[in-house]
Amino acid sequence: MNRDLSDDDEPVSAAAEPRARRRVQSAHETRERRRRLVTWCLSFGLVVLFVNAVIGENGYLATLKAEREKIALEVEVARLRNENSSLQQGARRLESDPAMLEETARREFGLIKPGETLVIIRDVKPAAERRPQ
Repeated sequence: MNRDLSDDDEPVSAAAEPRARRRVQSAHETRERRRRLVTWCLSFGLVVLFVNAVIGENGYLATLKAEREKIALEVEVARLRNENSSLQQGARRLESDPAMLEETARREFGLIKPGETLVIIRDVKPAAERRPQ
């Protein structure tokens, strides 16, 4: 009969041997393991929050993009205000200045005064571009 004896001289069976070799953790080791697990979980949570703060829907990068769009829109609004101001000034001049009204009518509509003669001058193509037919 082949028997293994432990420290207190009790026989240990072959089936009970793996359990007997298993190391029992001390309370300190258990606390350390839990502390490491909590530390890893908190670290992972902080990384997720940091990534969300940087590239999330309302994160830093989205804020930078919104700022750039805001600046571009402010420039566009300023340009449109200047254009609107010049158009309003032109409209006031058309209402109050007869010379401006006449100049615009001639330029935009091709109108002439009674008694004036309209002469249309066409550009002549250079001889090199003209082809004999």
